[in-house]
Amino acid sequence: MHPINIFLTYVIVGLAAAIYFYFILKKYLIGKFWGALVVGFVGSFLGGVINHFFGTYLAELSRYNDVNIFASLIAALILLWVFSKVSSHK
Repeated sequence: MHPINIFLTYVIVGLAAAIYFYFILKKYLIGKFWGALVVGFVGSFLGGVINHFFGTYLAELSRYNDVNIFASLIAALILLWVFSKVSSHK
């Protein structure tokens, strides 16, 4: 798979995680949607890095595609959840 396709996949996964977390769950985040978008991108790329290092354990999830979107989506959602707890205004 071409590196630009991998990059675009991580961007789309980060965008989807940010939209889900900000608009559907309606969580408060510093920076509102733009903050969620940046954290979603970082989490998605972090999931890709984790997938690279632990690829043998997660290989079954990416059997049909070179990019494991499950690892990047889970990492993006966990990072968004942590960011929402940190930026909570309670």
